[in-house]
Amino acid sequence: MANEFTTLERNILKAKGLADEGIAALQEAGVASRADFQTVGDAETLAQLVPGLDEAVAAKVMEWATGVVARKAADPVGTGPVLVDSADVVYCVHCRTKQPKDYKSGDLCLACGKQAEPILSCYWCSSSGPGKFCRTCGAEFVSTAELDLAVLLRREGLPKEEVPRKLKGMTAAEKDDLWGRVRRSRG
Repeated sequence: MANEFTTLERNILKAKGLADEGIAALQEAGVASRADFQTVGDAETLAQLVPGLDEAVAAKVMEWATGVVARKAADPVGTGPVLVDSADVVYCVHCRTKQPKDYKSGDLCLACGKQAEPILSCYWCSSSGPGKFCRTCGAEFVSTAELDLAVLLRREGLPKEEVPRKLKGMTAAEKDDLWGRVRRSRG
């Protein structure tokens, strides 16, 4: 039956602290399968749907049903299940969608259509590649728009680790001044 919990689901709900009356109240509220808990969303909403449901029990039920650990005052961000991926898994930097196994650097994301892992040039050693750090020298990549600024800072003797930090900390006016120096050096 599509509108009732399976025997296994009922037993799990009882193990999480729900009595038969609580399960019946869930069904009266429209929650009749594990998938319905995704629509409910969180333990607080579940406790509001079922009068008299303890918040701790609601949190246990929602954790089982959705796989997401309830947020606590000591951990306002909340924690989900730990996910361990192999080293060759790539996620799109724009929409965080997992890319297929046949993914190659530079391919477009299937979900958002943007370049999933942009190829960036290194200001330090001039090599290029995907990711946040250069695979040749270890320098942190800077955006393509700021590559010329980073090269100028490198030529002025700034250490490899300081160049990205300095660029992130600069104001727009300071970057405009630096762009003026880049243009003068080209002329």
